[in-house]
Amino acid sequence: MKRILGCIALGLATMAASAQWSNPSEDVPAYNASAPAKPLPPVLSGDQLTGPYFTHPYQVTVYKMAAAIPAVLHQQPCYCHCDKVMHHNSLHSCFEGTHGAACSTCMKEAIYAYEQTKKGQTPAKIRAGIERGEWQDVDLVNATM
Repeated sequence: MKRILGCIALGLATMAASAQWSNPSEDVPAYNASAPAKPLPPVLSGDQLTGPYFTHPYQVTVYKMAAAIPAVLHQQPCYCHCDKVMHHNSLHSCFEGTHGAACSTCMKEAIYAYEQTKKGQTPAKIRAGIERGEWQDVDLVNATM
């Protein structure tokens, strides 16, 4: 019995020690590699963009941006890691409900994706920029369509 417990303890210690050599950049949140094969759930819109989650104009603007590029957002990861906690499968999932309005990461990534789409970038190139953290410099307050 002592030998089994010793092996388990050694295994756990090995796993904990090896974590320091893992590469966080390889921990890309969930996304879809291609455009959706079927219609996506709608992004909140209209009268749904009122209430306690929409107290700032930029929150409404971001949802309008998200509604304009649903297939692009479907192909992007969300670095608030809502895929682990809320089981989202892409950045699009954040805007199907109010989560996107309460999370600056989601909003900044959506604005970044919208702006890059308007510049002619492909979803794959936008995803590469998101993975590099280029969305972090987005100014929420001054976002415009």
